[in-house]
Amino acid sequence: MAILSTFAATQTRSRALVYYRDLVLVLLAKEFKVRYKNTFMGYAWSVLHPLVLALIFSLFFSVFVRLQVPDYTLYLMAGLFPWQWVSNTCFGANGYFLSNASLIKKVRFQRWMLVLSGVLNEAIHFVCSLPVVIGFMLYYSKSPEWNWLWAVPLLLGIQIVMMTGVGLFIGTCNLFFRDLERLVSLLVQLLFYLTPIVYTADMIPPGYTWLLYANPFAALIVCWQDLFYAGALTPAFLATAAAWSAAWALMGGCVYACKVWRFAEIV
Repeated sequence: MAILSTFAATQTRSRALVYYRDLVLVLLAKEFKVRYKNTFMGYAWSVLHPLVLALIFSLFFSVFVRLQVPDYTLYLMAGLFPWQWVSNTCFGANGYFLSNASLIKKVRFQRWMLVLSGVLNEAIHFVCSLPVVIGFMLYYSKSPEWNWLWAVPLLLGIQIVMMTGVGLFIGTCNLFFRDLERLVSLLVQLLFYLTPIVYTADMIPPGYTWLLYANPFAALIVCWQDLFYAGALTPAFLATAAAWSAAWALMGGCVYACKVWRFAEIV
C-alpha cells in the first residue's frame, strides 16, 4: 500500500509539473504576441534601446565629460542589458495582474504564473541579447571565459528569482494602490543613477559605498559587469545579490499570498 501511495503521489506531481510547464508556455506565447503585435522591427527594439543608450552615454561621458574608463562602451553594455531586464519587469509588473483581469475572473489557475511568464519573457530577451555583448567584447579584444558555463546560469537564476519576487510585490500592491505605478517609475529612475552603470563602483566615495549593498539591484548589475567586462565575479557582490534575491522572493511571495484571494473582486 505504501508503494502504491508513493507511486500515486509521484504521478500527481508529474501531472502538476506538466500542467505548470504547459501553462507557462501558453502565457509566454501570449506575452510575445501582445508585445510585438503590429510592430515592424519586433524583437530588434529590445536590443536597439540599450544600444542607443550606450552610444549616447558613451558619447557624452567619454567625449564631453572625458570619463577615464577603458573600453567604456563595453562597460555600458555590460550594465545596460541586465538593467533593461530589471526596469522592464518593474514597469511591466504594474499590469501583470491588471491586464489579465478576464483570465483571473474566468479561469482557475495559479495567478503567480502570470508574473513568472512575464519575468521569463524578459529573461529570454536578455539571453538573446548576449551575442550583442559578445560582439562588443570581441571588438575590444576580449572573449568569454570558461566561468561563463556556471556563472551565467547562476546569475540568470538569481535574477529570475529576484524579478519574480519584485513582480509579485509590485503587481499585487498595484491592485490596491494604483498610484504605485507612478511611484515605481520615479524609483526606477532614481535607482538607475544610484547603480554603477554609467560610472564604475570605484568612483563612489568611500563614505557612500554602503549604497552598493543597500540598493537592491546594484550588486546584481555589478556581478554582470564583473562577468562581461572583467571576466570574474566578486564573491561579496554575488552573496549580496543572492541575499537580495531571497529577500525579494520572500517579501513578494508573502504579499501575494496574503492578498491573492481578493484578486477576482479587485481587478
